[in-house]
Amino acid sequence: DMNDEPTNARKSFGDIAPHLAELTDKVLFGDVWEQAELSPRDRSLITITSLISLYRTNEMPFHLKKALENGLTREEIIGTITHLAFYAGWPPAMTALKIAREVFDEAGPATGR
Repeated sequence: DMNDEPTNARKSFGDIAPHLAELTDKVLFGDVWEQAELSPRDRSLITITSLISLYRTNEMPFHLKKALENGLTREEIIGTITHLAFYAGWPPAMTALKIAREVFDEAGPATGR
């Protein structure tokens, strides 16, 4: 229901694009991300891999944070970035590394997972 507590989509761009925010909430995160074929952890790994490879820096901080929330460790995220340096390119990997550092710093000390 669009009258519930504002979501990230509605906070970020709901004022200018309410329909896109609703699609983001209901279709992308309410349906696609909830399909049983893949775990949230796997979806996060796939998503950050795609964002890094496609150099989609705007979405990276949100999805790196979500990846941590969905059970990926910092080491796994760094391992993914390192691996992609050879497949997606050095500049996207270096950019992702910088963004990952910022996300990790904001998240605080790593918990023992």
